[in-house]
Amino acid sequence: MPRRLMFVQLKSGYGTDRGPSWICWVDFTRSWATARFHGRELRRWRVVGANFYDAETGEEFWVSGPKQDRTDTRYGPGAPEIDDDARDAYEKFLNGAPLPGRTNG
Repeated sequence: MPRRLMFVQLKSGYGTDRGPSWICWVDFTRSWATARFHGRELRRWRVVGANFYDAETGEEFWVSGPKQDRTDTRYGPGAPEIDDDARDAYEKFLNGAPLPGRTNG
């Protein structure tokens, strides 16, 4: 199961891009159709503003690679919460290192 450092934002229930967000490790299936993070199983979904949904709750999420310029949230309430186990890899990425598991950043 590929594991990637990702930006994840909850879209449901928070209006336009104002939900909580995280920089965290996300595990994907080989087909990339399912993602797992924070004990949730997300399934790929293509609707305006979201690209995954929680298989149990139906909540919508945006999952993407983090940006080095930290502009991940468009109108969000602030910086994403960074998981402790992802902090070191994220700080290295912000300082120019490629994202783990990717050869071109």
